[in-house]
Amino acid sequence: MLNWKIRSSHKVQPTDNDFQQVVEAYQKTISSPEIGFFGLPQNKELLAETSQVYEHFKHKKYFIHIGIGGSALGPEMLIKALGDKSGVDFVFINNIDPDELCRSLEKIDIKESLIYVVSKSGTTAETVAAMSILIGKLEAAGIKEADFKNYFVFCTDPEKGDLRKLSRDWNVKTLSVPSNVGGRFSILTPVGFLPALFAGIRAKDILEGAENIQKHLSDPQVGRDFFELGFWIKDLHDKGINQTVVMPYSSLLKEFSAWFVQLWAESLGKDGKGLTPIPAYGATDQHSQMQLFMEGPKDKVLLLIEVEKFQQDYSLKNNLPGTSFKTLAPFSLGQLMKAELEGTLAALQENQRHVVHMKIPSLQEEYLGQLILFSECLTVLLGTLLKVDPFNQPGVEAGKKYAYEWLKNMGK
Repeated sequence: MLNWKIRSSHKVQPTDNDFQQVVEAYQKTISSPEIGFFGLPQNKELLAETSQVYEHFKHKKYFIHIGIGGSALGPEMLIKALGDKSGVDFVFINNIDPDELCRSLEKIDIKESLIYVVSKSGTTAETVAAMSILIGKLEAAGIKEADFKNYFVFCTDPEKGDLRKLSRDWNVKTLSVPSNVGGRFSILTPVGFLPALFAGIRAKDILEGAENIQKHLSDPQVGRDFFELGFWIKDLHDKGINQTVVMPYSSLLKEFSAWFVQLWAESLGKDGKGLTPIPAYGATDQHSQMQLFMEGPKDKVLLLIEVEKFQQDYSLKNNLPGTSFKTLAPFSLGQLMKAELEGTLAALQENQRHVVHMKIPSLQEEYLGQLILFSECLTVLLGTLLKVDPFNQPGVEAGKKYAYEWLKNMGK
């Protein structure tokens, strides 16, 4: 089971009344029919529907995932963290850089590809642009519009939007993002399920892992430490410690940091408030950002995530001369990673930095599911404490509006 421990001398003791008010407001939010992310582990129909689509297309050799933000970061994180066990080649088109897109498309055979277009609104400019280019590739390969249903799957709003309408026109198989689940909270829906199934990942186990931690994340009688963590981060925020470093000690969780950054920043950064997220991963960033984290401004909370047991390991046994070689010889690579983590924790505490030490037993589906739901719930709890709506993104919408206006003015 995922667990965590605050390693800091800073203590917070909320009053019973404050604690109760926050807990009740948070519980009301996660149980609201308008907010659907917390109930996703119980929604087995979404996975069943996705599995049917997978069975229809599982012969495809290439999986092209078109999306941006929450429509791409979660699926990419799943594939990198848990691995591609199927041999399918994945291409994630998550930006509109023409040079990168060219390199990505050079790797694929369009006739052997499934193109998964993910946009809840169905109008996301970057997604529409990439889809338009892929349509051009299909047409150049002699594939007619009547056959697009054999190459596309859409994932969008259950009822409305341009993709939903186009799915009817083309008879394309289409999966739904529940209308009450926002994009950055959508990883435990077909957004993440279909690429996971193509990679041979046990999506069912991800859901079960998330379900196993739900009570801890909703009931203060079981998970008081979860709520205390939220109060602790909020109190530090009020004292000017308003940056959050997320640093897993695993290269395979590097994309988890990127996913967390969007979740944390887009949910909490509004109304002049927010906790700026900083992605990192160990031990690599001990040799770059850690100098700043250790001796720079004391304005950061650090979430260090440990994978207790790696699925592979290597002996460092050697007969080479030199102190460094002899020092490492009795140990394994996994033990060295553990030593680096523990050494960093000790040094951070000595420098009076604010650290949360998180652990998962191993990098498997059930524990990643717990880490996902924990991160989402902690985000919503901080939204409750900061008194901001963690489910909207007005700043993002404003940028989209001005981008379209700029394009319209180009033609004048």
